[in-house]
Amino acid sequence: MKFSLRESVPTDREVILGILNNSEEVLNRLYKAYFAMVLQLVLNNNGSEDDAKDVYQEAIIVLHDKVKQGGFELTSKLKTYIYSVSRRIWLKRLATQSKKVGSITDYEEFLEVDEDVEDFEQKEQHFDKMHLALINLGEPCKTIIQDFYLHDLSMNDICDKFGYTNSDNAKTQKYKCLQRLKKLFFKTKN
Repeated sequence: MKFSLRESVPTDREVILGILNNSEEVLNRLYKAYFAMVLQLVLNNNGSEDDAKDVYQEAIIVLHDKVKQGGFELTSKLKTYIYSVSRRIWLKRLATQSKKVGSITDYEEFLEVDEDVEDFEQKEQHFDKMHLALINLGEPCKTIIQDFYLHDLSMNDICDKFGYTNSDNAKTQKYKCLQRLKKLFFKTKN
């Protein structure tokens, strides 16, 4: 009985709750549940299986981010939402690659999800821009920022690691590093 549950298509509610609770099992079931639908869409519209995997991955990330932001309200079936996001991502990719788009062959109903995809793409650009700014930040600032924000080290740990006389000096240095990072982030072109 347990085996069939793991292989079954999760309900929309299970997926939303699973994402909120960081359930790997639900995400794995979700990945298996609707991939064939996206694969068919991409293969029938000038794409490959690898393209379909990329598109599906991006669609799941869009869904994940939307749910994690809070206030996500599903106004259709989850399958329709995923199809719509995947379709939009694939159309944008086709246009970018200058492939012959023609009219895309639809096999499922879909929703307009331009906003979701554009939000995701904008976040990706910001992450890339922040990554570049962090690379250009230099040491010790880069490590201080990473230790505090990514590795969750306390100011006392950072103080010990870098040999500051007290945690207030470490906080001051972190503040200066953040100011430099902001300058680099806003100076970096898209």
